[in-house]
Amino acid sequence: MADTRRVALVTGGTRGIGEAIARRLAADGFEVFVSGRTEESARKASARFAKDGLSIHCLAADAKREEDQKRLVETVGRHAGRLDVLVNNAGIGHFDAVDRLSSESFREVIETNLFGPFYAIRHAAPLMTKGGGGFIVNIASLAGVNAFAGGAAYNASKFGLLGLSDAAMLDLRHDGIRIAAVLPGSVATEWTHSHGIEDRSWMLAPEDVAEAVADLVRFPDRAIASRIDLRPSRPPRK
Repeated sequence: MADTRRVALVTGGTRGIGEAIARRLAADGFEVFVSGRTEESARKASARFAKDGLSIHCLAADAKREEDQKRLVETVGRHAGRLDVLVNNAGIGHFDAVDRLSSESFREVIETNLFGPFYAIRHAAPLMTKGGGGFIVNIASLAGVNAFAGGAAYNASKFGLLGLSDAAMLDLRHDGIRIAAVLPGSVATEWTHSHGIEDRSWMLAPEDVAEAVADLVRFPDRAIASRIDLRPSRPPRK
C-alpha cells in the first residue's frame, strides 16, 4: 500500500508566523516538525500545541549553524523517512544606521536569514529527491525588494534570500522540487509589539502568511508560483 503521509518541516516554527504555518499545515493533514533556536522555545511550543490537541514535533536547532540544520533534517528523515514541504521561516532583525550597526549584528542577521535557508535547502534536497520531490517555501519579506533606512542587515539578508530562492528553484525543479518565496509586509507578531508598534490592527496576521503557504503547496505539480507579495489591505494613509 502506498505511503500517503505528507511531512513538513518549519524552521522558526515555535512562535509567530512559523507557529501559524505549522498549525495550518497540521490542519491540512501534514505530520509537522518545527524548530526553535533553543530547547526552551521548543519545549514551550510543544506544550502549546499539545494543549490544543496537536501532535507537532518540536526540536531545537539554531538556523545559523549548519550542523544544527543538518541534524534537524536527518532527524526528520529518521523519524518520517521523507520530507514533502520545507518552510524556511527562521529569521531575526537588527536595525540601525549602517555606520552604527555592529559587525556582529550584521553577521548574525545574514547568517540566520540567508545562510540558514541555504543550509536547510542543501541538506533537505537529497531527502526530498529520494521521496520523489517536494516544495520549499522561503519566508522572505517586502524588505527584500524595498530598502529602508536602518535596514542594512535585514534588507541585505532578504534581498539575498530572494536571489537564493530563485537560483535554487532553477537548480532543483528538474528533481521534482518546487521553490517559492512569500514576501509579507508588516505582520502583527510579538516581534512588532516588542519594537514599540502599538497599533497593529491594520497589519497582516500570521495566519495570512500561513494561508499563502498552504495555497502554494496545493498548486498542481506543473506550476510554480515562485513569488507571492502579501500586503496589508488598508495600511495607514501617509
